[in-house]
Amino acid sequence: MEELLNILEEIQPDADYETCDTLIDDGILDSFAILSIVSELEDAFGVQVTPAEIIPENFNSAQALWEMVQRLQEEN
Repeated sequence: MEELLNILEEIQPDADYETCDTLIDDGILDSFAILSIVSELEDAFGVQVTPAEIIPENFNSAQALWEMVQRLQEEN
């Protein structure tokens, strides 16, 4: 989870990832940030994020992102 938080901080440093659960709903992460996050997650965690995974529920919080990464790792 710490590595994920570091990735998020690098891409969008002005968000509170530890408590925010509306990153998409509040427009904190835009489409460019999401694509950057997907690329970084794939490189860092060896997962394949398909377009079907790129939904607000998976990107609204760091916890949701972490759960998606763990699920994708288990599927590999």
